[in-house]
Amino acid sequence: MTDEGPARTPRHRRAGTWLAVLFLVSLPAVTPRIYASDEVQYFAYLRSLWFDRDVSFENEYRWFYDHGIARSAGFHETFLERTTETGRRINFATIGCAILWSPFYAVADIGARVAHGLAPPVARDGYSGPYVAAVAYGSAIYGWLAIVLGLRMARRLGLSATPAALAVWFGTPLAFYMYVAPPMSHACSAFAVALFLTVWLEVRGTWSARGMVGLGLAGALMAMVREQDLFFVVGPAIDFAVDATRRARDRAASGGPTLATMGLGALSGTAAFAAGFLPQALAYYALNGYVGPSQLVTRKMTWTAPHALGVLASPAHGFLVWTPLAALAIAGLVALALRRPRFDEAAAGSGTTDGRRVAWCLLAMVLFQVWVAGSVESWTVAGAFGQRRFVATSAMLVVGLAGLLTLANTRGRQMAAGAAVALAVWWNLGLMIQFGAGLMDRQRMEPARNAYTTFVVLPRRLPDLAWRYVFDRPSFYEGVRRERETR
Repeated sequence: MTDEGPARTPRHRRAGTWLAVLFLVSLPAVTPRIYASDEVQYFAYLRSLWFDRDVSFENEYRWFYDHGIARSAGFHETFLERTTETGRRINFATIGCAILWSPFYAVADIGARVAHGLAPPVARDGYSGPYVAAVAYGSAIYGWLAIVLGLRMARRLGLSATPAALAVWFGTPLAFYMYVAPPMSHACSAFAVALFLTVWLEVRGTWSARGMVGLGLAGALMAMVREQDLFFVVGPAIDFAVDATRRARDRAASGGPTLATMGLGALSGTAAFAAGFLPQALAYYALNGYVGPSQLVTRKMTWTAPHALGVLASPAHGFLVWTPLAALAIAGLVALALRRPRFDEAAAGSGTTDGRRVAWCLLAMVLFQVWVAGSVESWTVAGAFGQRRFVATSAMLVVGLAGLLTLANTRGRQMAAGAAVALAVWWNLGLMIQFGAGLMDRQRMEPARNAYTTFVVLPRRLPDLAWRYVFDRPSFYEGVRRERETR
């Protein structure tokens, strides 16, 4: 592997500039608001560590409950009555988002200190507007960075990726968790996984100790943002095992790392992962009395993945039904792995050897996410937008979709692929609008009804809904509040 990285051409620089401009223009669409219990738990980690220097969340939960924000059914019983094995309040979230949000939160804290003496004063309590905005805009930035890293990965594999990056940005639930519900963990998760994959593409081929330290630290961050993201390590693990097997069979071959180098790299990466994961290990121990997730979480897992098919294809909850763009992207990964004999050559030209093996590894990671999501008792994620546990795959979807669009090498195929991508993007945006405006059942999809609303009703109502989103966004919250009160 040359490890020279993708060459930056003037065309690439122009595309990067336009992506940055588009992101800046889109920032007013970010919603700086906390209302869901998951958001409260992730935010509580940050606020408690920053102000109280602990992982005791009683005061944070109490604040959100007393202020009428966390009033969903069961919140008081779960988070203000139950305790963990160590007598602390339960928190099912992890510490990674707090780590990623902390630079933005620090800026907000400084701003709140300065503005505290102004009239009207800004509360320096960790809950006021600047703090919530810091988390929301921080998530949006991380979501955008996930797209940028996906774009870079695709280019490293010799693929033209700007249209694919734009499509995944707005054609998957990542957009919802960047702009509508950013205090959830998913935009941060997409970034952490994209960073891990980017480091892997840089490291693979040499498996140097220095590179593996970076891969281990990126893996630790990824696992601290969302526990299930740890399973993305399967891709680099397969890649490493193939290289090690080939080297063991032909020790005299020139070029590439030696087995000793790879062994040292593996040890270095493992040690870096352990060191990087230490904040989460300490938090687990303080909360649960042992290093590991709450038993209330682990007991929901059935590791034979009885819901794997439903997670993918259920009409009411399936990933590919919610996000048909993902089906196109996965088809692109399959095509890259199976059907493009010159893909290895194109990838090698951009600095990556064994491009088809990379595609196989990415497919293995997707399958492992299906397995994990299909093993969870709450696999439907009813009440949330999309099969949100797959937002972590955003960068991989950019690669797959870039592969599909690259394979469309005739005018007819290009037009067909472009039309399919456009429909899939509008489908996602239409569902976002329906979900936010209360025009659909938030507990389940009804594909025929959702399709009629997306392609027939919304085009007529779009100007009014866009006006409300820009100038009267709280009007959308009333419907959500009434729905929660009736459940």
